[in-house]
Amino acid sequence: MSVIVTDKGFGPDDFEGGFVPLAEAGAEDTAIEIAPADDARALVGRLGEIAAIRVTFPAFSDGRGFTHGRDLRSLGFTGRLRAAGHVIADQYAMARRSGFDEVEISDDLAERQPEDQWLARADWKAHDYQARLRG
Repeated sequence: MSVIVTDKGFGPDDFEGGFVPLAEAGAEDTAIEIAPADDARALVGRLGEIAAIRVTFPAFSDGRGFTHGRDLRSLGFTGRLRAAGHVIADQYAMARRSGFDEVEISDDLAERQPEDQWLARADWKAHDYQARLRG
């Protein structure tokens, strides 16, 4: 099972349908999963047809997923963008700033890092580096 984290806290996964790995995705697939080594630019020309993209994070120390999120938004993707896997509460603000709408975590991680730890980072727009410098 998994837990979906948004700015409002923990919730169930309400996305219906499965994600297809980018390497296996066909033109009819509208929910794509991108791994760290994938090239998200392969979706250019199809981004308007895709409802959701899940970017996998195999380890909390692997930041390539943040780059994928930023790149997908820069390329014009406006659908649902989900970070999935080993993202920790301390990285939630970075995920949101990178363009992700939500984070999918395991039940085990949700137990180790309860909802209040994620909610403490939910005001991600107000707690960025530049805002702290401005005072």
